[in-house]
Amino acid sequence: MPETAYALAFDTANEVISIGLGRLNAAACAVEPVAAVEVAAHRASNTQLLVRVDALLREAGVERGRLACVCVGRGPGSFTGVRIAMATAKGAAQALGAALVGVSSLDVVAWHAWASGVRGRLAVVADAMRKEVYPVRYALDEAGVHRLEADRVVKAQVAAQELVDKASSDAAADALQLTGDGLAKYAELFTPAGTLLPEELWAPTGRGLLLALQDAWRTGAADPLDAQRHNPAFLLPVYTRLSDAEENERIRLAKNDPKNLATGVQDAAPRRDQRATMHDTAVLNARPDEHGITYKPLDAAHAEDVAAMESKVMGSDAWNAALVADELPRADRTWWAAYASGEGPDAGSDGASSARGNVLVGYAGGMVIDGQVQILKIGTDPAWRRRGIARQLISRVASDARDLGATTCSLEVRASNAGAQAFYESLGMHSIGKRPHYYSDREDAVIMEGPLQGVIGSSAVGGAADAKALRAVTEDAGIQESSVDVAGMTLRVDEAHDAQKAAQPAAQLERPLILAIESSCDETAAAIVDGKGNLLSDVVASQIDFHSRFGGVVPEIASRKHIEAICGVCDECLDVAAQRLGMERLTWADLDGVGVTYAPGLVGALVVGVAFAKGAAWAADKPLVGVNHLEGHMYANKIGAPDFAPPAVVSLVSGGNTMLVHMRGWGDYRVLGATIDDAVGEAFDKVAKALGLGYPGGPVVSAQGAKGNPKAIEFPRAMMHSGDMRFSLSGLKTAVVTYINNERAAGRELNVPDICASFEAAVVDVQVKKAEMALRETGAPTFCLGGGVAANPVLRAAYEKLCKKMHVRLVMPPLSACGDNAGMIALVALDRFRQGKFYGLETDAQAHADLEQEY
Repeated sequence: MPETAYALAFDTANEVISIGLGRLNAAACAVEPVAAVEVAAHRASNTQLLVRVDALLREAGVERGRLACVCVGRGPGSFTGVRIAMATAKGAAQALGAALVGVSSLDVVAWHAWASGVRGRLAVVADAMRKEVYPVRYALDEAGVHRLEADRVVKAQVAAQELVDKASSDAAADALQLTGDGLAKYAELFTPAGTLLPEELWAPTGRGLLLALQDAWRTGAADPLDAQRHNPAFLLPVYTRLSDAEENERIRLAKNDPKNLATGVQDAAPRRDQRATMHDTAVLNARPDEHGITYKPLDAAHAEDVAAMESKVMGSDAWNAALVADELPRADRTWWAAYASGEGPDAGSDGASSARGNVLVGYAGGMVIDGQVQILKIGTDPAWRRRGIARQLISRVASDARDLGATTCSLEVRASNAGAQAFYESLGMHSIGKRPHYYSDREDAVIMEGPLQGVIGSSAVGGAADAKALRAVTEDAGIQESSVDVAGMTLRVDEAHDAQKAAQPAAQLERPLILAIESSCDETAAAIVDGKGNLLSDVVASQIDFHSRFGGVVPEIASRKHIEAICGVCDECLDVAAQRLGMERLTWADLDGVGVTYAPGLVGALVVGVAFAKGAAWAADKPLVGVNHLEGHMYANKIGAPDFAPPAVVSLVSGGNTMLVHMRGWGDYRVLGATIDDAVGEAFDKVAKALGLGYPGGPVVSAQGAKGNPKAIEFPRAMMHSGDMRFSLSGLKTAVVTYINNERAAGRELNVPDICASFEAAVVDVQVKKAEMALRETGAPTFCLGGGVAANPVLRAAYEKLCKKMHVRLVMPPLSACGDNAGMIALVALDRFRQGKFYGLETDAQAHADLEQEY
């Protein structure tokens, strides 16, 4: 710890960048202001935040190494703004080895008002977009700011009326004072509720951040000098709501429409206005765990099954189906269920669903109120116990509750149920009292309470320690690939080739050492490469389980999961590399540079990786290298073939891209042709969705196609004879879906293997034809692949045949390197580092990028 330690604080939850720098006085638990600045930054937070932070520290004469704490506004506020601040803070704190403390952005506004002399009743009304606000009431006295309610999001009109009603019902109280950036839009609505403070008090400030941190220190909620307690992996944003996709899902599932109980979705049937669409037939594709159990939000169609199990496990305290169904539409409730195939223990004992091959084996529900989730019900079929079902269910309820603004969890359990009490204690809960005669048979209930973090599970916020333990076990067993749960995602540590396996003495370390981050879609990944191009670690946390039930990637969920996983992934990446190098520990200070994917991809996902990488590079004082994701897929071929070099023709085929590229040299690319509509990966996903096969579509369509006849159905080969190298997949996708709908309308059973094989053949025929054109036009001696669809066995076999015929070398990335990974990004970053192509602190994420242009 430096002799004089400082805290850096910042917030970008709205249109203002607020920064504060304070000196930490441990004796007084005080944060003494040194400097503060506020800058208007309309949609420019990611380009301006670190630039302003760096300037502030320079002007104050404070070196980065003297920062013991990073304090960040957690929201609520603009999701993108909160995410930028959070990811930047996580990267900076992790690289510095500093504590990361989060404070409410609304509390910061209240403390700013307090510092300006405001006393009495105060309401902070922050803009939540969509005609909604985040309203929180406070009491301000000479001692400080006292929050009166938890964060929540409500319609602006409703919030204003609530404040008016409270003012009229408590006429003796001091007049309410109002502040917050929501007043910029809704001043007219809120004026009847009280007095509007001056506009200069509406936004967070650097001084407000430091005061909020000081208050947390003095109340014991935080210790800015304790980096272990405030591990950057533990901190998450305040959302107050589920993602739009999850909200819409709950609305749909709460409706008691006739549903296929095997799939949990509405049965497809011809409608008066149109034929059934692929959305009608899509399965809620939750992926089964190792016990064959899938977890999905509870739907109204299974209310009877819950009631049947209630009577079995709850006795006289059981709810009926009507009570269960009444819970599901409520916005402050979250319900989850566990299902198993009809082949398990006691299959068929719990109601109609078993007859359709899917048995309800567990359920749990919670109510979120005043920042706490109260577990209403949790039950598991006795025949399916000892499979971790209760833990998984309560973790999912708690995870939803966290997104709805809860920070703690409570429940009641029978006083005689010692086993259940021990289970809840293992989740970090403890007894806080009893409710006498609470149950219908007059037995007492023990009230238990605990922090939400423990209930969700430690793996949900980092997972590095769990990964280390699992890696030790797998190494003892001689396993060459290990995985662990990080933020609920499958974290994979690839040990795919010899260059990665052999540990090297530290003295033989080949510089430069580059850590690269990839977050362009639904994979959070990090890798480290040395100066010889050896991948010392390559870690991927997959989000497939979260997106599968929606039939595709949900951008908002992807962005949230990147925030949860990125610290744990980078920690594990550093640990694996240290082990390979024979070093006890590897830190950010030991690196020579930081690489990151900046484009193309989902902006909300890219922003997390870019902001985190910038924060870490700035804190460690290392160069930042930006990488084009598509170039990364070309470099992926070096993972399996280190001698691979241009010139070559590259086929990039993934969920978002389909193109042929003439690779004239490293960094010198000409796009020969690209898709004019859907990409190949999109087409696979949509066909899989139409058939109800699950997500991602590529592997499942390929598996089905391997059992079918590729000549059974003559699907169109769009643009096969266009004379150029452009692609079109939309027409093929539509033709397949139309065929499926026609067959269903005619009452004929679908031959799924034949459909998949014929579709796959149509895709491959066009890809091969265009590849042959590209090779003949360029005369390139090598052909290679890139992208997730490059793992397709039929496509790989077809390219092998083509290249053999044309006497062209074929290079293909290992299957593990076809999808998004950071190893390929690290290899690009290594070359760009050597070329001195560095990026500045103003770097931002980009949804699109031209591969032909230098960057």
